[in-house]
Amino acid sequence: MPTVLDHILLGSSDLEAGVAFVNQQTGVTAAFGGVHPGRGTRNALLSLGGRHYLEIIAPDPAQTGAPDHYGLKKLTAPRLVGWAARPGDLNAFAARLRNANLAFDGPTPGARKRPDGRLLEWKTLNLQDDRAGLLPFFIEWSAETVHPSVDAPAGCEILRFEISVPDGAELQRISTLLDLDISITHGEKPQLLARIAGLDGRSVSLTS
Repeated sequence: MPTVLDHILLGSSDLEAGVAFVNQQTGVTAAFGGVHPGRGTRNALLSLGGRHYLEIIAPDPAQTGAPDHYGLKKLTAPRLVGWAARPGDLNAFAARLRNANLAFDGPTPGARKRPDGRLLEWKTLNLQDDRAGLLPFFIEWSAETVHPSVDAPAGCEILRFEISVPDGAELQRISTLLDLDISITHGEKPQLLARIAGLDGRSVSLTS
């Protein structure tokens, strides 16, 4: 399990359907997290043990005309659409990327209000080439923000998270450069792979 893993994103064309899918597979019901103003999405969260969590992300019907991030509206079934890594101080991390001549955008501030009114704040940095979502975006939570893994519904644990590609040499080089301690395995097509344990011996395998 990569120590830098912050959260994984499970995309769904409908939030309620995504929550129901995860509940059926794990026995745990994700809690509504809130909306992302201007991005056209909303989410539901559940803890994956440690400082990791699952974000179920779907279009927000109230944000008409917003861009379709991750192609969520076109999904016919829930699937992994990305992941976030936690490298520490994002400004220092950005300086490292500049020295390595890796193009990126950010750090960019973000925020979301929870249903209880509490504001979550963070900064993100995005690689200009994330290898079609195989590489993560990077997040730094504000010191005043309670990490979602702390109070999201519990009962699940992430057992495995890895990248599968036909030829991993170049991706391994970039991964090492970014200090991503993630397993890169051989597979027929590029994809993210995760396995999550739930209640009563249940588990679910997720792919991108």
